[in-house]
Amino acid sequence: MATNYDALGSQTRNSPYGSGDPYYNESSGYITPAHSPKKTISKWVKFGVPVAVVVIAGAVLGGVLGSRSSKNTSASNSAAASAAATSAIGAKNDIGLFATATDSQYLVPIYPMTTNTAAFTTPTFVSTTDTNLAWPQDPFQPSNPSPTQVRSDRPRLIAPTYMWDSLPNLIKNDPYLSNWNNTIFGNATQYMALPPVVYFLDGGNGILDPAREIKQRVKAFSYAYRLTNDTKWLDRTYVELQNAAGNLTGGWGPDNSTKWNPTHFLDTAELTAAYAIAYDWLYNAWTPAQRSSIMATMITYGLSNGVIAYSNNDPGAYGWWHTNTEGNWNCVCNNGLTMGALAILGDDTTGIAAQLLALTIPDALQNCAFAPSGDGTWSETANYWYFGTTAHAEMASSLLTATGSSYDLLSVNPDFQLTGQYHMYVSGPGSLFNYGDCGPNKYSTTANAMMFYGQQYNMPQYQLFQRDQFDAAEPWSMFWYNPAVTGAFWDGLALDHFFDNSTDQWGSMRSSWTDENALYVAVKAGTLQGHQTHNDLDCGDFVVDALGVRWFGELGSGDYNSIGYFSNDSQISQRWLYYRKMTEGQNTILVNQQNQDVTAAPTVTYDTSGTVQGSSTVMNVPSNSSAYFIADLSSAYFDVTSFSRGVHLINGRKQVLIQDEINASAPVMWRAHTNATISISSDGFTATLTIGSATTTVQLLNPPSGAAFTTMSAVRFASDPTPPQPDQPNDGVTVLVISLPAGSYTLEVLINPQWPGMSSSSYTTPGSVALSQWSLTSPS
Repeated sequence: MATNYDALGSQTRNSPYGSGDPYYNESSGYITPAHSPKKTISKWVKFGVPVAVVVIAGAVLGGVLGSRSSKNTSASNSAAASAAATSAIGAKNDIGLFATATDSQYLVPIYPMTTNTAAFTTPTFVSTTDTNLAWPQDPFQPSNPSPTQVRSDRPRLIAPTYMWDSLPNLIKNDPYLSNWNNTIFGNATQYMALPPVVYFLDGGNGILDPAREIKQRVKAFSYAYRLTNDTKWLDRTYVELQNAAGNLTGGWGPDNSTKWNPTHFLDTAELTAAYAIAYDWLYNAWTPAQRSSIMATMITYGLSNGVIAYSNNDPGAYGWWHTNTEGNWNCVCNNGLTMGALAILGDDTTGIAAQLLALTIPDALQNCAFAPSGDGTWSETANYWYFGTTAHAEMASSLLTATGSSYDLLSVNPDFQLTGQYHMYVSGPGSLFNYGDCGPNKYSTTANAMMFYGQQYNMPQYQLFQRDQFDAAEPWSMFWYNPAVTGAFWDGLALDHFFDNSTDQWGSMRSSWTDENALYVAVKAGTLQGHQTHNDLDCGDFVVDALGVRWFGELGSGDYNSIGYFSNDSQISQRWLYYRKMTEGQNTILVNQQNQDVTAAPTVTYDTSGTVQGSSTVMNVPSNSSAYFIADLSSAYFDVTSFSRGVHLINGRKQVLIQDEINASAPVMWRAHTNATISISSDGFTATLTIGSATTTVQLLNPPSGAAFTTMSAVRFASDPTPPQPDQPNDGVTVLVISLPAGSYTLEVLINPQWPGMSSSSYTTPGSVALSQWSLTSPS
């Protein structure tokens, strides 16, 4: 299988994940989509999706979470306002699902090219008390919330009884809830036919895959039982729990307190969360003996190990809380312990639940809550955003529903609300700008935190964006989604956004939010340390999408089991010996065949015409619409006096100019990775890239003496230091290259997607303009 630049992960055929790539499917069980997926057109994006992910998405084009906010569903004092609310929601529901298909390669929604002024309007949470259209207010409103004072009714985690009571009617009246509900039941049926999750200890990720798969199943089975009272779902849930407790024939892992692998505490946390959901959602259906067994297992293998972790000051053993880890580890670990503790409060006679809540909440406030930087960018990578935000949202939601407060978990970092915006802009028509590591299988992890954040931060566009995504159909969506949301996420949304926190520094530019064939360019600078050793040495890295394919993309994760892969992020780290992490494995300039300097401190400038998309899915880009991003990357290189890279969308966002100005005392190499078939002109100044029926030409303008396009395989140089273990093969990937000796150069590379119906005379050849003189109108 060719290496892919896929929707959520990256191909690692010789994988650290046991079953292969985070989205590589070696199993069956795909549920037939409700809508026909787009026909595949590119081998390099024909990534696999394991059953754990595909089944979630199988029957849905869109999905979003529901949420329980009372502030946006207050009663209207006028009949006219009520009628207007009903009309707005009715216009939305008349359309049904906004997206009409899911791209089967990139798993992005496909929208009809149309205008609907009644429904494609400004994102809004409509205020209504009509229980056919919106959630009622939560009757549990404590005046002085406390983490150890929980609501009296069950469930208390994420979906209280009043929501379950309202859900059937909302499903009947809301097309998204109806669609997701059908998909969840279809998924649960698929899981029912499978044997209990097998124990598998992977050196790189412990038992995280089985833990998250169990959590995924428990959510689906518990949901199905609560809506049907069919005991087959209850019984199947208990089988899964008994299996993970080691109580079935053959056992499950070691027969001691380390069964859930606390040395890789993510595993322990996710299994604890799974047990918490089952214990709480099915509380009244369990026999006293079953409840006692579930709680005892959760305490022995989960919560007790949490106490041990918090009692251990060895950062090497439990660094997720001890070393100010502002990222997914802190979020996931604290969430699992919090959900477990909340689930058993009142039944727990050991005091462990209250003990842990006094530890997890303060620690998450100091660490997990600060995973997004000041511009909303997640501290690790675009893929690790999924793990961190899922856990953060689960923890905040559980605290809210169980105790009436999130204890500032949503507000202590005032910029956390921007992380939904980050996710939107890091998503392109060719999938994520998936720089750095992609992480393990996602299973129970989705982007549905967008729906929780949409409600809590009054950002309806977050819900509207996520509800049409392939991973929306799962139980959290049914309760975090506000069915009174109306409008189109793209209405009034800027095509460009620049994230300029010094740690991140990246830009996102596109020609449309709703056209799967749109131009999308993302480019980054940022620091090369402080990303929890999940980043690459990739200042200047970029991706380009157009015509429904990704032309230049990322190689993604290496093998997490490789020696030294996570050793550290110092200059001499073994991590930087692996091709996919080295500078030569990125779409940037390589100097002297050496890695970039990890102490890099780039600076950036940028500008945009501020073009926004209107209500129509047909985006007619003005001819003067433009954006650019310039990064001074001099500090990222050795043997360089100066180096700046600029990326400019020109000609009404139909072409892309990448310009490099460099003065180096060692050989210079321009590199970009593609799955395209490449044909180079006889003079070496034009490369024609072909993927399926789509074509893009890449021109070298005003070439310096000796400059020309050539190609290389995506493998390390023979002269590179040998890594501790061999690299994964990057089959099907070619590197487009320009090689030059030491010197001072300006390299102008023009990328021209061959748009259908666009004549050759409509393409522009921009004049040479120094980066220091760039503007929105020059070069053009």
